[in-house]
Amino acid sequence: MARILLLFAHPALEKSRVHAAMLKRVQQITDITINDLYQQYPFFDIDIQREQELLLSNDIFVFQHPLYWYSSPAIVKQWQDLVLEHGWAYGKNGRMLEGKKIFHVITSGGRAESYNKEGYNAYSIQDFLRPVERTARLCRMEYWPPYVIHGTHRMNEADINIQSIQYAALLSALRDEKIDMKETESINYLNELLPIRKSIET
Repeated sequence: MARILLLFAHPALEKSRVHAAMLKRVQQITDITINDLYQQYPFFDIDIQREQELLLSNDIFVFQHPLYWYSSPAIVKQWQDLVLEHGWAYGKNGRMLEGKKIFHVITSGGRAESYNKEGYNAYSIQDFLRPVERTARLCRMEYWPPYVIHGTHRMNEADINIQSIQYAALLSALRDEKIDMKETESINYLNELLPIRKSIET
């Protein structure tokens, strides 16, 4: 089985319906390590050694967070700046993360059609994630397409429940190595690896 580290970052989780449901669902999955960055570091005092040890002991890293001003919440950048040290994560001798896999799980209030060059936001989700993609590749990691949930402001409880189940199904499949990741070369979102189900029994 693959070992998955979920790096969760939401500065206002108490106000979130979608991320709260997703996190609750994922907590029911065995053998996935959840690292809640805002809970762990309320004053942004990142424990570099702890974080590096978590990275070394896992195979797949998942950054789960809402899209904040076309980027990630501030603690994600703080984490990257401190944890991904030269000589450890990158550089001539920085090969500790080589071969690891990484992807984002993002929620957005905007609809999917607004994220393209003709849409309201003018750019795709992938465009906004380029800095992280380049960082991952600099660290010799394998960067996968994001898993994205659009239109969260308009979701009802049934929609949220379906999305949380779909997300948990993806992580379970990745943990159990049941997905051929060569398929990621031809898709925009990891969502495409799972069937969209209109109704799911809980």
